[in-house]
Amino acid sequence: MSYPRPVPLVGDATSAAQRAGDPAGWAMPGDAEGLYAVVAARRDVRRFRPDPVPGDVLRRVLAAGHAAPSVGHSQPWRFVVVRDAGVRDRAAVLTDRERLRQAARLEPDAARRLLDLQLEGVREAPLGIVVCCDRRTPAAGVLGRATFPDADLWSCAAAIQNLWLAARAEGLGMGWVTLFRPEELAGLVGLPEGVATLGWLCLGWPDERPPAPGLERAGWSRRLPLDAVVVEDRWPADDGGPAAPPSHLRAPGREAVVSARDDADRLLTTPGSLGVLDRAVDRVVALGRGEVTGGTLLLAAADHPVAARGVSAYPATVTRNVARAALAGTAVGATAAAAAGLATVVVDAGVSGDPLPGAVDARPAGPRGDLASAPAMTPADVGRLLAAGRDLGARDGLLALGEVGVGNTTVAAALAAGLLGAGPAEVTGLGAGADSDVLDRKRAVVAAALARAGTGLAPERALAELGGPELVVLAGAVLGAAQTRAAVVLDGFAVSVAALAAVQLEPGAQACLVAGQRSRERGHDLVLQALGLEPLLDLRLRAGEGAGAALAAGLLLDGLRIRRTTARVD
Repeated sequence: MSYPRPVPLVGDATSAAQRAGDPAGWAMPGDAEGLYAVVAARRDVRRFRPDPVPGDVLRRVLAAGHAAPSVGHSQPWRFVVVRDAGVRDRAAVLTDRERLRQAARLEPDAARRLLDLQLEGVREAPLGIVVCCDRRTPAAGVLGRATFPDADLWSCAAAIQNLWLAARAEGLGMGWVTLFRPEELAGLVGLPEGVATLGWLCLGWPDERPPAPGLERAGWSRRLPLDAVVVEDRWPADDGGPAAPPSHLRAPGREAVVSARDDADRLLTTPGSLGVLDRAVDRVVALGRGEVTGGTLLLAAADHPVAARGVSAYPATVTRNVARAALAGTAVGATAAAAAGLATVVVDAGVSGDPLPGAVDARPAGPRGDLASAPAMTPADVGRLLAAGRDLGARDGLLALGEVGVGNTTVAAALAAGLLGAGPAEVTGLGAGADSDVLDRKRAVVAAALARAGTGLAPERALAELGGPELVVLAGAVLGAAQTRAAVVLDGFAVSVAALAAVQLEPGAQACLVAGQRSRERGHDLVLQALGLEPLLDLRLRAGEGAGAALAAGLLLDGLRIRRTTARVD
């Protein structure tokens, strides 16, 4: 049974079905032709009539500038409208001075050609507009500027383009004058500290109607053909760009991603009503796995030579005991998996002693080091364990990942630092049951390991130098799952570091990942940020063994069931 679609009284009233039926329905056909004509006819005007600009026309032009896009909707532009003749005269002196300075830096012939050009109309134009950028809000406090701090300046440049196009549509001329030293122009109009200027705009009725850009007509330069400035996908390697890294995996295509969103839009509920869970469900549906009802907890276990350096509160024998309990179905992770409807597969990736009966054998064959003084394992073992993990990860249902290994938070911290270029203090936490002395030893080991192996390592080398065999198996499992488009639910810090290595090997694998939980480990947030994942659970779990992944997998399966069974709208 379907129901009428609730149409919101505010915001976008269209549905995904309407948008899918007419993707170009937002177009403005009658206006588009005029817009392109205005763009093509925009000119940098230098000669102006003395006639005044009516106030209503000026206000429309300024409103167009104020309608520009801005990073984080910060609207950092400020328009200083200059009518005062004295200010204009002082501005003209500054431009004359700077014109001569620029000419002095050129070859004699180019300098003479520059001096022959009229480059501004500061004296003639009835209005000057100094476009300013108020940068006093810290970049980290504006959405989008934490990564591109100068995006506020770009926003102001977009406002200038809007002003220019609106002026042309009104029949006004505009010229952008940058023949100023920024600090001199700022002083001219009294800008406070933290407010920058992008130059002076001359605005008025034009005393020229140039058919082409002035510098082009003067033979200064020619407009490049469009094909000369369009690059497909990445900078050409034959023009100095690096070669594209090899990639064998692909994330779901845009059709699958949009289709998952479209399907969610047909539910009789507010879009995004389940929050982070809705996003995770969308991700699984886009993989083509929306019908899954179960899955597997893959639990990889290993001991580590680094444990002999006192980096754990527990003896190495605990690893074997927990793995045996998992095989019996009675460890925390295994019981959580059973409660979620998941089977448990235990992998012996290097548990001390004889191979574990009943576990999948994926033990390293070569020598193993303690990270600080020797590499964790051989490159050959890394290749072999990655391949084993790929085979184990190729499954039909959800794949939840867990690990068991005394001392492996130290291993994970070293590996995270090696992959991300982070310092020991950023990624090394207490671990289960540890105290400050253990933490000091962990940080010392991580620092020694990084000093020996370096940071910013390629993923396979990082796994060999700083990783653990169970983390290599889990990285391979992520790659195998991504190959078969299975969704992977991550557990805590160590599992997430393994997934980070997999994503650095194959970026397309990220699309199959769901962060199950945020653990108490210090470096986990940093790794989740690097993966671009927001966790489903934040329960301050102390358990490893895939318990958090199993709990989250159960929640995700519930979310998929809700998606399948909730009423649909027309």
